[in-house]
Amino acid sequence: MNNRSLLIGLLMLAACSKQPSEMAGAPAPAPMASAGAQVAQPGQFLAYEHDVDIKLPANRIAERFAASRQACQQARYGECTVLEAYENGGDYPQAQLVVRIVPAGVDAFISSAAEGGSVGSRRTHAEDLAEAVQNNNVVLARLQKEHQQLTGFQQRDDLSVADMIALSGKLSEVEAQLQQAQQQAAQHARRIQTQKVTLDFRPPSGQSGRSEIREAVSEFSATLSQGIAWTIRAVAFLIPVLLVGLLLLKLALRLFRRRRP
Repeated sequence: MNNRSLLIGLLMLAACSKQPSEMAGAPAPAPMASAGAQVAQPGQFLAYEHDVDIKLPANRIAERFAASRQACQQARYGECTVLEAYENGGDYPQAQLVVRIVPAGVDAFISSAAEGGSVGSRRTHAEDLAEAVQNNNVVLARLQKEHQQLTGFQQRDDLSVADMIALSGKLSEVEAQLQQAQQQAAQHARRIQTQKVTLDFRPPSGQSGRSEIREAVSEFSATLSQGIAWTIRAVAFLIPVLLVGLLLLKLALRLFRRRRP
C-alpha cells in the first residue's frame, strides 16, 4: 500500500508538473528560451504560399507542365516536393502543379514554368505560425520533462507489479502525446523552411474562346440530337395533360351553360 501511495503521488506530481512550465512567469527550458527569442523577431515564423496563373499557348501547356514537374523532382532549383499534379488535354488544355520548394528557388521555378508564355497573375499569402510554434514548444517541454520523470520512477526497485503496470500505462500515454507534438513541430518547420507554390497553366483568353467555339461546333450534331430527343419527350409528356385539360374545360363550359337563365 505504501508503494502504491508513493506511486500515485509521483504520477500526480508528474501530471501537475506542466503548470510551472506553462506559466509565463516561470523559467522556461532551453527549447522555450530559443522559441521566445525567435518570436520576438517579426517574420521568423511566416509560412508562404504562392498562387500563380501562367498563360501559355495551348500547344505548349503539356510541355511546360511536364518540364516543371521534372524540375521539381530533380531538385533543379533546390529541395522540392510535388504535392499535386493535374493535367487536362483536349481542345481546351489546362494543368495544375502544386509543389513545396525552398524559398531561394521559388522565383526561378516560376520563371522556368512560364518560359514561352507569361505570368498572368501571382498572389502571395503568408500565415504567421509564431503563436502555434510557441504553444507547441510549451507542450514539448512539458511532455519531455514529464517523460523524464516517469522514466526515473520506472528505475525504482520497490514498485509492485500493479504499480509497474500503472506506470507503464502513463508512460505510454505521455510518449504518444510527445510523438504527436514532435510531428507537429516537424510540420511547422517544413511549412516555414519551404514555400508552397501552385501553378495554373492555361491558354490566353482569346485561345480559350476559340477553343470553346470549336468545341461547340464539333458537338453541334450531338447537341441537336439531344435537343430533338428532349422536345419529343416533352411533347409526349404534355399530350395527356392537354387532353385532360380540354376535357375539364369542356365540362366547365357545359356546367356554366346549364346555370345560365
